Amino acid sequence: MPKVKVTFLPMKKTVEVDTEKAPFQHDGLPGSILDIALANGINLEHACGGNCACTTCHVIVQKGMENLTELHEREADLVDKAAGVTIKSRLGCQAVVLKGEVTVEIPPYTVNQM
Repeated sequence: MPKVKVTFLPMKKTVEVDTEKAPFQHDGLPGSILDIALANGINLEHACGGNCACTTCHVIVQKGMENLTELHEREADLVDKAAGVTIKSRLGCQAVVLKGEVTVEIPPYTVNQM
């Protein structure tokens, strides 16, 4: 797979990673927004350890939704419970970057349902 670029807002930090080297660390699906964030020093809350059991890694995809894996049923059920949910909301631990460029906003709040 080619390298991908992920921009994290509001810090305006863009990282470029080679998805073939995923996982980059141990939380979230390999190559997920959470995996990429943590491996690059970007704090993205993840109370459940990236296991799709809470909503603390909620992100809002501003650009590049088509470059992510599809939203599956378990993630959809949880993301609906996130604070400030939008039609562009995803869980960082489940949204794997497949190609291209993605821009995500990390909301200033989280909901820990653990």
